[in-house]
Amino acid sequence: MADALLDALGEKIAVVCPAYPANGRTVFQGHLFVGETLLSDSPMRNHPLTPMTDASLVRVLGRQSRHPVGLLPWAVVSAGVTATEEALAALPAQGVRHAVADALRDDDLFTLGAACRNLRLLTGGAGLALGLPQNFRAAGLLADRPESDSLGRVGGTAAVLAGSCSQATRTQVAAMASCHPSVLIDPLAADSAAAIAASALHKAASALGRGETVLFYSSADPATIAAVQSRLGQAQAAALVEDTFAELARALLARQVRRLVIAGGETSGAVVAALGVQALAIGPQIDPGVPWTRVLGPQPLLLALKSGNFGAPDFFSRALAMVQ
Repeated sequence: MADALLDALGEKIAVVCPAYPANGRTVFQGHLFVGETLLSDSPMRNHPLTPMTDASLVRVLGRQSRHPVGLLPWAVVSAGVTATEEALAALPAQGVRHAVADALRDDDLFTLGAACRNLRLLTGGAGLALGLPQNFRAAGLLADRPESDSLGRVGGTAAVLAGSCSQATRTQVAAMASCHPSVLIDPLAADSAAAIAASALHKAASALGRGETVLFYSSADPATIAAVQSRLGQAQAAALVEDTFAELARALLARQVRRLVIAGGETSGAVVAALGVQALAIGPQIDPGVPWTRVLGPQPLLLALKSGNFGAPDFFSRALAMVQ
């Protein structure tokens, strides 16, 4: 995708940096760390769709791109904006079109943001965006909006849809299920997403009718995921789960659910697409990198969309408490 976008934009180079220090994600010598652990030694090595068995982003991207992948080491980034700009400017002459940037602190992300102010393509993660707003302020394109943390109140009820199988989400699911009605989404329970969703809604009907918040989850441990994938195949299993959550989201909206917490990147994408969301207003932060949002459109709806690996164990309950 980055190769295609570079071609379409006529750009020479893109910076790649998935660091987010506030969430324990750092990059050093091109290697992605989760806390003090290499990505390849973290639970992400067992991800059902994208198992990460190599922490070297230079190697990972080098196997995917038709262009050389280079490194902006921390020694350069920590030296400041000018040094980073000079290093970036020199890489295209070496044939490099993707530059993996080290970042250990938020200050490094601010440096990268300033150094990349003239680039049209950045990729790698939300943390890199921390350094971008000041570029727009300096250009007179972005004013402070003190009211941006307020999304207003909506009626209706709430639900949680958890499709991620990350360790963080499984912990959050366990915490939520201990105090709220919960329904397991089993991709082996029926042949179609519509049938699985209908069964889940039937099980939750009484609680939804009483206005209770219901947790719908497919999150499972690696052994369970492997068993499902062996029966259905990896791609079919993933598609069935995503389609089920899409069906659920549409049905819940019809039942006056107006606050949805969604855990998992693929799950979030499936729900947003199913609901026809075109634009979101960004609201208050729940945990680093995860805000509440309001769908811009005629029907009031609040969404909290989170990566599977983000958020504290009590994320679901705290998120919902913010918008009661």
